[in-house]
Amino acid sequence: MKKEKINFDSLTAEQIGKLFPIRIVPYNPFWKMLFEHEKALITESLGENVALSIEHFGSTSIVGLAAKPTIDIMVEVSKLSDELKLEITKKLKTIGYGNMYNAEKDNKMTFGKGYDKNYDSTQTYHVHIREKGDMPQDEIYFRNYLYQNADACEEYTRLKYALAEKHRFNREDYTQAKTAFITKITELHKIE
Repeated sequence: MKKEKINFDSLTAEQIGKLFPIRIVPYNPFWKMLFEHEKALITESLGENVALSIEHFGSTSIVGLAAKPTIDIMVEVSKLSDELKLEITKKLKTIGYGNMYNAEKDNKMTFGKGYDKNYDSTQTYHVHIREKGDMPQDEIYFRNYLYQNADACEEYTRLKYALAEKHRFNREDYTQAKTAFITKITELHKIE
């Protein structure tokens, strides 16, 4: 049976929230294997000359941390020219990714996979394409701090559960509400 694809760019934030509500689940050790499998697919699709490095970040990358069950992947590329953007979009499409054009910037692209009518039972992925000069990203500093700090992980888990309850159908508000905590932790880790 063919999966029905969702075009995020044709949906409002409210429609996205209703279709794909925030759900936080306990840590799953399988997430690391899912990342490794996806990393191999992305490397094969883009080639090592395009994908200079590929990192697992976000809550699913932290052992023991509850998370939205979305594997966040950061791919470093040399320079995001218009030609390379088209090439990346075409190649990632062959392995099931759709470009989230509404999130695209000059030096950043975001792709999603697994957002379909079976969302509650489908594994989701986000691929974040970044130019080499933009690495390491704040997301990597944040991840590295949480790797080393169990108290911060516990605090972040409590925050995410509370915010998911409050903003279950509004992904933008959920993400924005986490920003102060993430920024504080990231800035602390950058100066250490």
